[in-house]
Amino acid sequence: MSEPHSFFLLSAKAKERYGSIMFTLDELAETIAQRANANAKDSYTGSLLEKGAAHCARKFAEEAIELTIAAAAQDENAVRAEAADVLYHLLVVLQARGVKFTSVVGELEGRTRRSGHAEKASRKA
Repeated sequence: MSEPHSFFLLSAKAKERYGSIMFTLDELAETIAQRANANAKDSYTGSLLEKGAAHCARKFAEEAIELTIAAAAQDENAVRAEAADVLYHLLVVLQARGVKFTSVVGELEGRTRRSGHAEKASRKA
């Protein structure tokens, strides 16, 4: 069995807390999918998705701006926290639009087979 494409190795402290050596974006995407139809009162994810894709996209944009500000300020803790928010909200947007995370990973995988400049130029054609 191959390793997931999207993973984070956990620190020893996190491993002790979570009981695993790795947390994957695949797992987070699955959790979001499971909570998609949850009662908005009981689930933050459910409340976002209930408001529709446009709302989810605006929330993602807000988090991306916060990450940009944190990165420009060179605040490592804020960058870490905002990056986590961006990843979560990206997966929520994908869920809202019915786009499978695995298809995004496949897109990225295909792009790594050629130079970034060549790949970007091919999208203009």
